[in-house]
Amino acid sequence: MLNFTKMHGIGNDYVYVNCFKEKIENPEKISIFISDRHFGIGSDGLVLIMPSEVADFRMRMFNADGSEGMMCGNATRCIGKYVYENKMTDKTDITLETKSGIKKLKLTTQDGKVSFVEVDMGKAVLKPRDIPVNFDGESFVSKPVDVNGMEYKLTCVSMGNPHAVLFTENIDSLDLEKIGPSFENHSLFPERINTEFVEVIDDKTLKMRVWERGSGETFACGTGACATAVAAVLNGFCKNDEEITVKLRGGDLKITYKSDGTVLMCGTATKVFDGIIDI
Repeated sequence: MLNFTKMHGIGNDYVYVNCFKEKIENPEKISIFISDRHFGIGSDGLVLIMPSEVADFRMRMFNADGSEGMMCGNATRCIGKYVYENKMTDKTDITLETKSGIKKLKLTTQDGKVSFVEVDMGKAVLKPRDIPVNFDGESFVSKPVDVNGMEYKLTCVSMGNPHAVLFTENIDSLDLEKIGPSFENHSLFPERINTEFVEVIDDKTLKMRVWERGSGETFACGTGACATAVAAVLNGFCKNDEEITVKLRGGDLKITYKSDGTVLMCGTATKVFDGIIDI
C-alpha cells in the first residue's frame, strides 16, 4: 500500500509521495501505472519528496512513460506547498535539490497555507551542446529546422531540461498529438525535446501550449514557460527584467528573465486529494 497526494501546478498534475515515510522500489514502473488516467490515479507523472544532503529537500520526478526527468518547475512549487503545510519545515525560504541543481523557493503564506511560490530557476542555458542540440555555435535562436517537410524557426533553451520554442499564430488550432512527436524525437535533439508553441499577445504577455517529452501535451510546464520567456526576450518580443505573463491551458505563470541570465518563476500550487493505492 502506498500513501500519496495528488497535486497540480496550474493543471500540470503529479502524484507526490513523501519518501521520508514511504519507500518505492521501482519508481519508473509505478509512474507508468499511476499516471494512467483510466486504470491508475491519473497524472503527468510521479514526484518523490526525499531527504537531501545538500539542500532542505530533494526531488525526483518521473514522466508518464516512466522516464526520469531532470526538473519540473510546477512540481517544485507543489513541493514547497507540501513540505510547509505538512509541517516538514517552518521556513518560507527553502532549497530543493533536483537533477539539474539546487533551486531556491520563496513561499508566500497566509493562515498556515501557501498561496504562491516563487522559484529561482537559475540561469538559462543557451549553448546548444549544453542543452543539448546537435549544432555547433554559441546559441540556437530562430534557426530554421525541417520537421516532416515543413520549415519552422526554433529557439532552444535549457532550464535544466531541453526546450525548443516556436513562435507562431493560432496555436489553439494546432494538432499537437500529430505534430508533437515529430519535434520531440527529431534527430537534432539527442535527449529528445520539450516543445513550446507560442503566440505573442503583447510585449508582456505570451500564450503557450506545450508538448512534453515522455508525457505528451500537458496543461502547463513551468520550465517550458521559463524557456518561452527567455526565447521571447532573445527574439525581441519581450524585455529583460520585466515580468512576463505566460498563459497556459491550466492558468498563468509570471516569469522574469533577469539581465544576469537568472530566471524567476512565480505561480500557484494546489492540493487535490490524499489517497492510498495498492501497488
